[in-house]
Amino acid sequence: MLISTKGRYALRVMVDLAEHQGEGYLPLKEIARRQEISEKYLESILKALVQNNILVGLRGKGGGYRLVRPAEQYTVGSILRLTEGSLAPVACLSQGPRPCPRGGECRTLPMWKELDRRVNEYLDSVTVADLAACAGSGDDYVI
Repeated sequence: MLISTKGRYALRVMVDLAEHQGEGYLPLKEIARRQEISEKYLESILKALVQNNILVGLRGKGGGYRLVRPAEQYTVGSILRLTEGSLAPVACLSQGPRPCPRGGECRTLPMWKELDRRVNEYLDSVTVADLAACAGSGDDYVI
């Protein structure tokens, strides 16, 4: 599994919005500057998040983007599945409802299924609020 820039940037944006949640709508330009993401690319990511009711956008003066729900209600897994599609480690697990044609005889399929389950379980246990809390923990000093 390799997470694309779209997935990574979507998580960075979600954390940024969580950290600034009390400031109302945040302009795309500000988010792009803080996250060092091109405005054009960021616009396409934000559009997908708005269309899926993750963010709400407001046009015009004082407009921008904000989270629809509290940051604690967004999991990393849900954001990555939205931006990446399947997080399955092998293609035969991401084929949708059709089972793998070799499933009955494949000796490795149970291992891949367990890896997929563990990855999804872990990513669904981490929230955007957890990531935002890490940024301000103060544990990042070097001696």
